[in-house]
Amino acid sequence: MSVFDRLIVTTLPLVPKFIVGKVASRYVAGETLDTATAAIRALNAEGSSCTVDVLGEEIAERTAADAAVQQYLELLERLRREQLDTGVSVKPTQLGLGLDEDFCRENCDRLMEKAAEQGCFLRLDMEDRHATDGTIRIYQHLHERYGSGVGIVFQAYMRRTLQDIAELPKEGVNVRLCKGIYIEPREVAWKLYESVRANYLAALEKLFRQGVFVGIATHDEYLLCGAVALIDRLGVPKEQYEFQMLLGVEETLRRILVAEGHPMRVYVPFGADWYAYSIRRLRENPKIAGHVARAFLSRG
Repeated sequence: MSVFDRLIVTTLPLVPKFIVGKVASRYVAGETLDTATAAIRALNAEGSSCTVDVLGEEIAERTAADAAVQQYLELLERLRREQLDTGVSVKPTQLGLGLDEDFCRENCDRLMEKAAEQGCFLRLDMEDRHATDGTIRIYQHLHERYGSGVGIVFQAYMRRTLQDIAELPKEGVNVRLCKGIYIEPREVAWKLYESVRANYLAALEKLFRQGVFVGIATHDEYLLCGAVALIDRLGVPKEQYEFQMLLGVEETLRRILVAEGHPMRVYVPFGADWYAYSIRRLRENPKIAGHVARAFLSRG
């Protein structure tokens, strides 16, 4: 990463919103259901399944959680009508986890009931350490009722992840494994780049050996190479895994994996809260952040 790109990461809030929006259009499928479904349809045509997410998290009022639930119910109905190859991802804090766990669980029940009616898979996303235990409890509750129709996410940089995997139910489990993006203290998270990579591959192998279906969510070519090697060494069938990538990221590598016959799923976010999501993506990828700044500086 260049010094320029590193500097831009720290000054992103000063970049005009319309400039961020131009770059964000690559990573966010617009603000409406129409733009989201169009993106999903195009990805399905390329041979990729999708997971769609209504952007937003950390709501402060119950009315905001109610509004999010309504958005997701409308999304599920639209997906039913259009018969698209996609699941749905939700953030528990968007559904009120930070306000009241019982309230959040009731909201998740409403969405899961609707999803189950139409055979749509629903995944609970994982957020920062304050939400981990509550998210796992809600997942366990939903898994008891809906089995393999619901999934959860584990983050490889968290020190607790291997133990959390060991405590998973015995059957019908679906886990998305990612590195993790939230800033956590060293007491709970591995901090070195290679440590996170090592824990990722250890967690992936443990999931495979437990017979868990795994969404291998990474754009790190080293980890993708390691995952393919594990699949080969352990003889993991295609019915037990899929690779997962974000919309607009490493598209060439995504197409290579699809061409090699690996199942692929693309995460498709959309909604009015695109700006906060885009800033987080740009901070994760300083080179792209640099492109945003260069676009701004070259105007006129």
